[in-house]
Amino acid sequence: MTDSHENRGGVPSRQRKRFPGISSRAYEHPADRSALVALRKLSGFDTLFKALSGLLPERSLRLLFLSDSVRVSDAQFAHLNDMLRDACYILDLEKVPPMYVNQDPRPNAMCIGLDEPIIVVTTGLVELLDEEEMRAVIGHEAGHALSGHAVYRTILLFLTNLALKVAWIPLGNVAIMAIVTALREWFRKSELSADRAGLLVGQDIQASMRGLMKIAGGNHLHEMNVDAFLAQADEYEKSGDLRDSVLKILNVLPRSHPFTTVRAAELKKWSETRDHQRIMDGHYPRRDEDKDTSVTDSFKESASHYADSVRNSKDPLMKLVGDIAGGAGDLGGKLRDKFTGGAAGGAKGGATGGSSETEGPEDSQGPRTEGS
Repeated sequence: MTDSHENRGGVPSRQRKRFPGISSRAYEHPADRSALVALRKLSGFDTLFKALSGLLPERSLRLLFLSDSVRVSDAQFAHLNDMLRDACYILDLEKVPPMYVNQDPRPNAMCIGLDEPIIVVTTGLVELLDEEEMRAVIGHEAGHALSGHAVYRTILLFLTNLALKVAWIPLGNVAIMAIVTALREWFRKSELSADRAGLLVGQDIQASMRGLMKIAGGNHLHEMNVDAFLAQADEYEKSGDLRDSVLKILNVLPRSHPFTTVRAAELKKWSETRDHQRIMDGHYPRRDEDKDTSVTDSFKESASHYADSVRNSKDPLMKLVGDIAGGAGDLGGKLRDKFTGGAAGGAKGGATGGSSETEGPEDSQGPRTEGS
């Protein structure tokens, strides 16, 4: 399985493995996968959302990009076209989605659309990344297309815009923002899935790491270091007390993407798993088996993943949740010390002469929670 795809008379800079018939389930984050499996099982789900296309601004978006952006082709941004076709060949997409380059100095990319996905990359991103880094990004967007994420991203964009328009209606805005918040939480997990797809396409973990570092710190690779960048993610995950854990949640809520250091750490960790190696060896779920996928099994896998994340987390809040689930005593003392950042000493001389022990913040070690 070491095929190489010829594009416009040329070939990629090196041979890459391809994955005929691969299902998106092979690389999807457990939380992303369980949600998608459930949605795909809903009778008439696809028909319902296609019916909504008349209400959603998809046609408007397509016309906007067609009229005010540059469509990637053999004649325009040919090197990006080669990468796109190669990504679709590696992931065995049935149809190559159209891709546009949009003038915007901010580095960004997205995959949207209800009937058919379209990929948009900004000039800021094109100018920032080298060939291998860009290949991983295009693979990332192709992964969104294969998973069907474009549908939900379009819904999210529509609801976000709608929330702004009805902000003057208190209850209406609250209801819409509740849906938007839930969609954002799912979409952050879908970004971790797409990062994995980008790695399967680029097949160069260092290029994926470099791309994420550049998105965070600009085109200054000579000033950056992958190990130090990943160390930031570890420090972010385990530092502080419960106040910091709450602030982390509040900081990530309005975001559609996980923080960049967290994405890098998650991708690096997945690249070293047996699951990733099995895919590279040609052992992966096929999409012709998707219809037989069990919703219950997918939810069990997702629940098991979150249980493992809480159990091993380095985050103070997740550590406390693990303690509560494990039946740890003196929860009042733990909560007090976590929020105050202090450690209580033994009990002051009481009638019973008893003593109590509480865990200081320096003892709060354990696994990260993926994506947030």
